[in-house]
Amino acid sequence: MAHKVHPKSFRIKGTEDWNVRGFYGRKMPQYLEEDYLTKEFLRKKLAEASIANIQIEHSSNKLNIIIETARPGLIIGRGGGGVDALKKEIENKIQKKTKNKTASKVTREIKIEIREVKNPWISAALVAQMAAQQIEKRMPFRQVMKKSIERVMTNREAKGIRMEVSGRLNGIEIARREWLGQGRMPRNTIRADIDYAQDEAQCTYGKIGIKVWIYKGDKFD
Repeated sequence: MAHKVHPKSFRIKGTEDWNVRGFYGRKMPQYLEEDYLTKEFLRKKLAEASIANIQIEHSSNKLNIIIETARPGLIIGRGGGGVDALKKEIENKIQKKTKNKTASKVTREIKIEIREVKNPWISAALVAQMAAQQIEKRMPFRQVMKKSIERVMTNREAKGIRMEVSGRLNGIEIARREWLGQGRMPRNTIRADIDYAQDEAQCTYGKIGIKVWIYKGDKFD
């Protein structure tokens, strides 16, 4: 059987970089726990804000959180009040869950940076999220896949797309997997700029997994 590798990890240090990066020092276990709790909290808290990606940058006395979203207004709020409230919630979450509760409060400064995704149809994460929302509304999965592929391929940046769904499709008893694609998809080429994401649709008959690959051309140094 073939060995399947995550498209992003396959290209790290080539065309991609880690989502979590920076200086950890001797507190690596604590900071890794903080990173996990922060990402998990943000994805649940901002579920309706169309989050494409969350990046975390560490330094000796600062924690920089970069949120890429298609709806920045929902996060920022009026006069930037939403960002301040979100920052306080993250600080409280870290203080309650981490083992060393005083280290982060004394030495760490949290900064939140909001980046807007201007075209959500060239982001694999947002395409997967929109497909999951439509499947949860009981739309036929083939119709969802075809319409999503058509919308993505209308953009010049997209050279190819592949969508895959698996689970109890349309509520049948036996789970199966189906996929559709259009254009090129060189998944074994390291210089290929492939955006990959997966999501889940919470249906009454179980979960439906959704995977999206979007090929945006090649990257050269």
